[in-house]
Amino acid sequence: MTLFIVRRLLSAIPVLFVVSLMSFVIMWLVPGDITAVLGGADASPEEIERIREQVGLDRPIYERAIIWYSSLFHGDLGYSYLLDRPVVDAVLERLQVTLSLATLALVIATLVGVLLGVLAAVKHNTWLDQGSMIAALVGLSIPDFWFGIVLIILFGVTLGWLPTGGFVPITEDVLGWARSMTLPALTLAFTQMGVIARMTRSSMLDVLNQDFIRTARAKGMRAHTVVFKHALRNAVVPILTVVGVTTGVLLSGAVVIETVFSLPGVGRLIIGSIQRRDFPIIQGGLLVTASVFVFVNIIVDMLYGFFDPRVRDGR
Repeated sequence: MTLFIVRRLLSAIPVLFVVSLMSFVIMWLVPGDITAVLGGADASPEEIERIREQVGLDRPIYERAIIWYSSLFHGDLGYSYLLDRPVVDAVLERLQVTLSLATLALVIATLVGVLLGVLAAVKHNTWLDQGSMIAALVGLSIPDFWFGIVLIILFGVTLGWLPTGGFVPITEDVLGWARSMTLPALTLAFTQMGVIARMTRSSMLDVLNQDFIRTARAKGMRAHTVVFKHALRNAVVPILTVVGVTTGVLLSGAVVIETVFSLPGVGRLIIGSIQRRDFPIIQGGLLVTASVFVFVNIIVDMLYGFFDPRVRDGR
């Protein structure tokens, strides 16, 4: 198992290198730069040139790349001149919001999606099966930003049960954190519930038709034991694959949801930085987000090995 984990960790290094390289090259090749924002509309050419020298834009791209990677190896993602603070501090401060949102949404989507998929598979070709799949299809079809606005109007404005925006750190108030995260997490999870439910149903139907399931039923085992202990355990690998992909979708979808619910997350930080050409923040935010996604996929790969020894042994 240790060798399996080491292989997965080593495989993440080239992925992160490619992400960092692409983010660096794209950011410095797009038109416009931060000097227009720092200098203002009335800045003279001499002032613009001075600002370019100050932020290092006058250097060749290969020299900037060497400085970027040299700083990166020391844990330094650069400095934001617009925010007047290190990129690491700015991104990590916002990361707790995005991770809270994505994690809670992933838990909700996984639990509800798996339960719907199992129910649909066990009650195959019944109204429960059709109803579960219709609910999954509805979730896949509705835009998440529209669903978020509906939840705000219903539960925030009309009923007044939950706040319509803002974020409360979990370290300050657990109940306040849960209240502030409920509507955004439900909105973000809604579309992914359908994806997980459909994959769970398909995977469970394949397993439920296997001989060992019929043997377990013939021995008189309880229905929930057959379904959850034997069938679901053997159907879990395709489900884990979808959950791993879902994590990336949730991280990217958090950008829209953070805007709808006015959450101070990494997504809103990156969007604001794009508008103001704050390239160090964009590069740092993309790299941190990609690192989280790669880390989650490593965990998923480890779970593959736990549930299926053939994966762990490289077979």
